[in-house]
Amino acid sequence: MTTPIDIREEAGVRTLHFGSDWVQGAMRIARPWNLELEYTREMMASLLLREDSRFPRKVLLIGLGAASLTKFLYRNFLLAKLTVAEIEPAVVAAARQFFKLPEDPKRLKVVIGDGVEFVLNSDKTWDLILVDGFDANARAGALDTAAFYLAARSRLSDSGIMAVNLLSRRRSFKDSVERIRAAFDGRALAFPSSDSGNVIAFAAAGEPVRIALGDLKEQASALKLATGLNLLPTLARLEQAQTCAGGVLEL
Repeated sequence: MTTPIDIREEAGVRTLHFGSDWVQGAMRIARPWNLELEYTREMMASLLLREDSRFPRKVLLIGLGAASLTKFLYRNFLLAKLTVAEIEPAVVAAARQFFKLPEDPKRLKVVIGDGVEFVLNSDKTWDLILVDGFDANARAGALDTAAFYLAARSRLSDSGIMAVNLLSRRRSFKDSVERIRAAFDGRALAFPSSDSGNVIAFAAAGEPVRIALGDLKEQASALKLATGLNLLPTLARLEQAQTCAGGVLEL
């Protein structure tokens, strides 16, 4: 059954809905390239986890929504090749019509299909995999399974990072984090829940990640200068939660 797409506007912000009040994506009309929703900004903390200036060169995004993450990376990482897997054709059409999704086949490939099947059937590798796929009832389905997380890990490069949007309002979100940890041999970390009720889990493959929080703040300041994205509040919450032993983030 086709998902009903609903576009709304209020106070200068355009939002995407799947036939309910739950926001599936948002764009401030005056700043279409910015990340309006807090959880999308937090997913971009993955950019701080590798110090290579060329990271990321290849990105897979599962779930398009209002194309916020896609547009941010397209605008600010000019050498990155982006692939988006989106199961619902109407979402792609809405992103193009209402949310300024670029058309650039050389840098941005949109695949209409199931994200799980796409990963399972792919022989490509990515530096960054961003998972943000939910149905109208806020269910991630097969995207939140051990089989998918294992497949995603196998498709990451030697410097690969995965970021997954989870909902802390769901009692099962801790089970989701454990599935990710198991698939990545413990190399996963869930950031503290944001005010929006989202929890972003990060996992790493290949080269170890070991970064002092002070160095992360320096990288966040540089990212803010380059892109306007301010991740310092996210790092402050991470520090306050004392989830990084000795003030060092390790994955």
